[in-house]
Amino acid sequence: KQGCDGGECGACTVLVDGEPRLACITLAASVESRKVETIEALAQQGRLSALQRAFHEKLGAQCGFCTPGMVMAAEALLRREPHPTEAQIREALSGNLCRCTGYVKIVESVQTAAEANP
Repeated sequence: KQGCDGGECGACTVLVDGEPRLACITLAASVESRKVETIEALAQQGRLSALQRAFHEKLGAQCGFCTPGMVMAAEALLRREPHPTEAQIREALSGNLCRCTGYVKIVESVQTAAEANP
């Protein structure tokens, strides 16, 4: 999705070698020979990941504009910290703007996915 094109909204967040990066301000040459993951990489064999399912079930997707970036930022967090606190979740998502409402459902979605982690 095209967001701000200036590195301000987080809607274009992707993972580069497992770390969140804003695609709109990342030069393609800087990620040559590195692992780049978009939201599409999370669903395996056509099945949503636990995090994607949580966003769907807990209504964290809301209007959907910010969802890919939110999910990718949350994915990076859950890989580092499988059972984050609410404060850690909010910090990890702090670079991602939701334009339609608050972050309650988004945070709940990440918490639900974390609860499913071993």
